[in-house]
Amino acid sequence: MKIAASYIRVSTNDQLEYSPDSQLEKIREYAKQNDMILPEEFIFREEEGISGKKANKRPEFMHMIGLAKKKPKPFDVIIVWKFSRFARNRQDSIVYKSMLRKQLGIDVVSVTEPIGDDKMSIIVEAMIEAMDEYYSINLAEEVRRGMNEKVSRGEPVTIAPFGYFLQDKKLVVDLETAPLVRMIFADFITGMGTRAIAMKLNTMGIRTRRGNRWENRTIEYILRNPVYIGKIRWNPAGQTSRNYNDPNIVIVDGGHEPIIDPETWKKAQDQIAKNKLMYGRSAGAKKCPAYPLQGIVKCSSCGSSLTRMSKGMMQCLAYSHGQCDYSHGIMYNRLESMVYAALAEDLREGEIHIALKILPEKQYESDAIEKQIQREKQKLQRIREAYENGIDTIDEYRENKQKITDRLKKLQSEQITTKPPAKKQLTTKLRSSRQGVMAVLKDPHVGAGEKNILLRSFIEKVVYNKVKNQVEIYYYI
Repeated sequence: MKIAASYIRVSTNDQLEYSPDSQLEKIREYAKQNDMILPEEFIFREEEGISGKKANKRPEFMHMIGLAKKKPKPFDVIIVWKFSRFARNRQDSIVYKSMLRKQLGIDVVSVTEPIGDDKMSIIVEAMIEAMDEYYSINLAEEVRRGMNEKVSRGEPVTIAPFGYFLQDKKLVVDLETAPLVRMIFADFITGMGTRAIAMKLNTMGIRTRRGNRWENRTIEYILRNPVYIGKIRWNPAGQTSRNYNDPNIVIVDGGHEPIIDPETWKKAQDQIAKNKLMYGRSAGAKKCPAYPLQGIVKCSSCGSSLTRMSKGMMQCLAYSHGQCDYSHGIMYNRLESMVYAALAEDLREGEIHIALKILPEKQYESDAIEKQIQREKQKLQRIREAYENGIDTIDEYRENKQKITDRLKKLQSEQITTKPPAKKQLTTKLRSSRQGVMAVLKDPHVGAGEKNILLRSFIEKVVYNKVKNQVEIYYYI
């Protein structure tokens, strides 16, 4: 009596196909009728929707092939419902069937497409494989054609991105997560990095559309996705991956409401381009800032950054390119001393001589936190109902209540009010939160990159005025 294995795969594109359980039932019947034993450990089933085009994309298939190579061979035959389940690529089919049959002595049989042992069976099997491959290629072309048609009408062709949900095949703004999208854009254009934004969302307990934790790349994907300004992006040649400049990409007007206004979108794209030049691949190997004030000091005439020139000189970048009328040349060491002196004075007690800048975009963060607070309050109500209905014990209720209450306290402490606090309060907050900054900046053992990150964490910009020979510092609050 032969030992059999079975391989089951279902394509979501084939609505007439048997379900995995139905396929297994037919395979069991076939094994019984042909005096074969089908052990449970030799039933290999792919997750639904796994493509059959490439064998190396199918983990259960590769697991089955790996076991088949063991000696002595664990099974004598592999049973499939149709040969197309084994492979829709003729090259894969020939390679794996040849290896199984000729090298390992393991046959591959189909329940619905029986093949004899005579020489004509070779031609019949080849024809079946060719038809399966033709069907696979044709189906892919039809799907792509249908997607192109939907895109031309401004309709979405993927799952709803974060901030939206699908309703009647249209994107609709999700009132709970849309404020988070605005917060991401606002944080980014006001100086927060993608990693810091990801950490912030993870701390708030927010998850991505697929329920995962946030990463740098998921933040960047949102920042680069034109869906948030009412567009649909589509690459008919395949997945865009992270190549957002792929020439095959098509962007058309969508039929949905934008979450981000065009001005905010442009600021974000300009900031991305600036970051790429300063830190990204386009500037060569990624390096730490060469000096603490890199990218922070601005020209008082045009607003461009002051950058290092030859012999330790700093100069307005626009002036060096002939686009600013006023030179702001100054030795770096002198400029650094001026900035540190102004910073030390601002952090001491007494009258403060700078404008503390309140960012209006922070209201987005307040809205997002308020949404989270409301959700946590709803959770409190639900766990109380669960206890009252006898679903949870008193201990479970107390434990769940404590967790939610702790999250509420944390969210409420982070909540930002819409009314700007008094200048005195802002000054006190700045000074109390930045104790010890000067010691770090003057520490020769701390690298330039770390100092740059520290300064960027609370300073928006430093404006240098050569005529007045002074610097003015603008802070994040």
